[in-house]
Amino acid sequence: MQFRFQSPGDIAFNILGLPVYWYGIILACAVFIGFLTAYWLYKKFYGKDASKILDISPYIVIIGIIGARLYYCLVNFSYYQNHLGEIFFIRQGGLSIHGMIIVGILALFGFAKYYKISFLKLTDVYLCASALAQSIGRWGNFFNSEAFGYPTNLPWKLFIPLSKRPLEMFNFDYFHPTFLYESILDFCLFVVLYLLFKRCSKYPGVITCLYLILYSVIRIFVEYFRIDSVLNIYGFPVAQIMSVAMILAGSIGLVVLYRRRIDF
Repeated sequence: MQFRFQSPGDIAFNILGLPVYWYGIILACAVFIGFLTAYWLYKKFYGKDASKILDISPYIVIIGIIGARLYYCLVNFSYYQNHLGEIFFIRQGGLSIHGMIIVGILALFGFAKYYKISFLKLTDVYLCASALAQSIGRWGNFFNSEAFGYPTNLPWKLFIPLSKRPLEMFNFDYFHPTFLYESILDFCLFVVLYLLFKRCSKYPGVITCLYLILYSVIRIFVEYFRIDSVLNIYGFPVAQIMSVAMILAGSIGLVVLYRRRIDF
């Protein structure tokens, strides 16, 4: 049985001659569903102050996108230092989840202090919901014909148009649909974290640490198939290096929480 994937194109429709991209539509849906999920999780497991999620979320959207874009441009510094104006062109892609996670967590710390609510409760619900949002958002890569892997002839292969293929793989038509791998694994991560939420909600921070560890394992796995790493350091994709750092951070966090049972 064959499951041949092929993007219908990156443009969904035009309004007054201006293209509206699938990437933007899917990203908007992912963000909206993600924040509704964060609100629902907070209300279900923590109850009090759930309305604060609605107050915080619009700012987190803006801050998270800025962080994701700046991180992407930073790891592509060799290109953007000569194309500064293109830093603001995100309609066709160019966001990094690692940048969004880092800047988003820092922003949540500030909002927790401002609203006088638990920082770890915020990160728990937002990162759990983020796994679901990432699962949806990865389909934006499908429509852009990007974030694909090595050539393959597996039944679930992905067709990549000539204009999107690396020059050295010009003669290959089909590639690993790594967007699909991560989308499925991110959804599984969301399900696992949600199932653990009831047991772990009395220990804020556990879900956060598990997300950092488990998502990083997913990303390391998927990165082995991808051929579009924006930056390699000593032969290792920067995404894998950041994932290892996140695994260490999550593991240390679990040890600290176990020993001290802190609730910020």
